[in-house]
Amino acid sequence: MPPPADWRDRLPTEGDRYAYGFLDEGAKREIRRKLLKAVAIPGCQVAFGSREMPIARGWGTGGLQLTLALIGPQDVLKVIDQGADDSVNAVNIKRFVKRVTDAALTTDTAAATLIQTRHRIPEEPLRPHQVLVFQVPIPEPLRLVEPSERTTRRMHAEADYSRMWLYLYEDIVKFKAITVGARYPVMVNRRHLMDPSPIPRWDVPKLNRGEALLLFCAGREKRIYAVPPHTRVEPLAFEDFAFRVEAFDGRRCERCGAATTFLDEVVDDKTGRRVYSCSDTAFCDKIRRRGDRETPSPEEKRG
Repeated sequence: MPPPADWRDRLPTEGDRYAYGFLDEGAKREIRRKLLKAVAIPGCQVAFGSREMPIARGWGTGGLQLTLALIGPQDVLKVIDQGADDSVNAVNIKRFVKRVTDAALTTDTAAATLIQTRHRIPEEPLRPHQVLVFQVPIPEPLRLVEPSERTTRRMHAEADYSRMWLYLYEDIVKFKAITVGARYPVMVNRRHLMDPSPIPRWDVPKLNRGEALLLFCAGREKRIYAVPPHTRVEPLAFEDFAFRVEAFDGRRCERCGAATTFLDEVVDDKTGRRVYSCSDTAFCDKIRRRGDRETPSPEEKRG
């Protein structure tokens, strides 16, 4: 029997082929319940049933699941990867979320209600109505000192973080400095040791008593944890050896002239010259549009 003449018209449109937000309603409810528990116990890892996503594990499946479970038609989404809005990872995630939700997209941090990030916190201060979702590759902060998952669970339950303190102390003895760059361990509410995802140390102070809700998710490790607004978050540091962020003394962004942002080092292929530019590209563009190029200090003028 031949198919009806209008069989092509009866096929579902592209927007009807997926549930809103890709995940089924049961999966969204489960993720939201686990989020409530994570918010109630800041810094504590909560297990959840991670779903298969149309991207490979290790490329942001955890952050993407949180974003899809939370996003609504009224939300405005921003996605960054290492601070950039136009990286391959960020563009593909935005394209996918747009297809399954039709939510509005933006590159402006101030205009976004939901921000998914990989390895950076935007330079612009976040506001109370905003949610920042981190893509997390390794959620366990004690993995540096203990390979056993069972043992790390016990250490968290007993708040036994002496081995992490010892690791940092030995670092100072060997190298005269703490060599942990990204994933610097932080203490949340003086109770739970937390991995802040591979953000640079520059961004760690932004976690403390922030205005926005911070959510972390590792899809491969099946863990969710959170930092609610105004929560105390402190990097591990000794009384006689303070925590330090990266220093960019005397360096400025080649594009906007900013000297107070996290800078990426870039080598010019033609000249071999090393230049620096803002890691947060949207913030850099905003400064350029406003014409707020910072005036070099007298010391910088003298070189």
